Amino acid sequence: MTSSATSPVLDTARRAKAAAAVLAPLPRSVRDGALLAIADALRARTGEIVAANAEDIDKARREMAAAGGGRRAGGSSEALIDRLTLTPERIEAIAADVTKVVALPDPVGEVLRGSTLPNGLELRQVRVPLGVVGIIYEARPNVTVDAAVLCLKSGNAVLLRGSSSAYASNTALVAVLRDAVQAAGLPADAVQLVPGESRDSVKELMRARGLVDVLIPRGGASLIRTVVEESTVPVIETGVGNCHVYVDEHADLDMAVKILVNAKASRPSVCNAAETVLVHAAVADAFLPRALAALAEAGVTVHGDERWQRASDAVLAATEEDWATEYLSYDIAAAVVPDLDAAVAHIRRWSSGHTEAIVTRDQSAARRFVALVDSTAVMVNASTRFTDGGQFGFGAEIGISTQKLHARGPMGLPELTSTKYVVTGDGHIR
Repeated sequence: MTSSATSPVLDTARRAKAAAAVLAPLPRSVRDGALLAIADALRARTGEIVAANAEDIDKARREMAAAGGGRRAGGSSEALIDRLTLTPERIEAIAADVTKVVALPDPVGEVLRGSTLPNGLELRQVRVPLGVVGIIYEARPNVTVDAAVLCLKSGNAVLLRGSSSAYASNTALVAVLRDAVQAAGLPADAVQLVPGESRDSVKELMRARGLVDVLIPRGGASLIRTVVEESTVPVIETGVGNCHVYVDEHADLDMAVKILVNAKASRPSVCNAAETVLVHAAVADAFLPRALAALAEAGVTVHGDERWQRASDAVLAATEEDWATEYLSYDIAAAVVPDLDAAVAHIRRWSSGHTEAIVTRDQSAARRFVALVDSTAVMVNASTRFTDGGQFGFGAEIGISTQKLHARGPMGLPELTSTKYVVTGDGHIR
């Protein structure tokens, strides 16, 4: 039921709902034209965006200095600052990605199934926009553009609630987006920044049932858990990534080392990075020294069980907290397991349901692992880092869903739609 209360957040949601009604019937050409206008505007107003971004960077550095410059001082770090930073080169890359979305197939109006019933009624199930999509996310201002573009392409209005650390950047980006879509003939309110920097505005957004059709949280475990547990608006839960690599007794060990290092160290701050490696006892003596050398070279700290600790004095003792941790850093938990079933049992206990990988030359082992592991994606002889909408050929993604309803895995344009049934008769009555 739509709330009758008045507040800046709810007023914003009401305008989004009105804009969504205008967006839904628009043809693809109009929506794609708006995306091309966005790409052009990002390039034309790069200086304005970079100047706003500098305010956020300066604020983050001041907070770090005030807190003593620690790794996560004042809620900031060099990694956070890197995620916050928008350079002309990064803005050009964002604009280029927008034009790629234009070329993607339009999901709206796609007929999923259809038939003529025995009574002559024609039945079609077609894709339709979700309506108003709220995105709650942390740090990365590029998400502001990514989320807006994917929602517009799929016919949805979008409410953007980024973190306070990127407030100036997000404000500038949304101003650019709104001007561009309005110039292209879409309502400016199809893209809005949720007002306010406090948690109260997030809580209001989560309570805007009837105005907001779905919320998608993107960020750390705490953010996702809060939205899932406290929202009265339906939520699509995106992925905390406690991902595993299992090295089977029949693994090609050269391949296993290569996959492990890529899965952990190519970009450790993302949700599809590996956080735990499990090794079959039969190959542990041969594999551990090679893996430890390669991980050390990549700058990775290993938190291991007794077998891993015996293999190197540099290995820290793993605790239950390590098995549960999404490090998002150059750290990895490590254990030796007696067999594949033990590896699966460990994964089923500790995994977040994101991505798991097996390295093996034994097809029966691969099939068993795939059958038993209940995660969004299961890799066979491939890095966990491939769980990504772009890598899957979807062109882009709004996030990676680890739930089982509506959407699971990388969420592309089709996952930003619902369906409705269109029934056509000729004076039929029941």
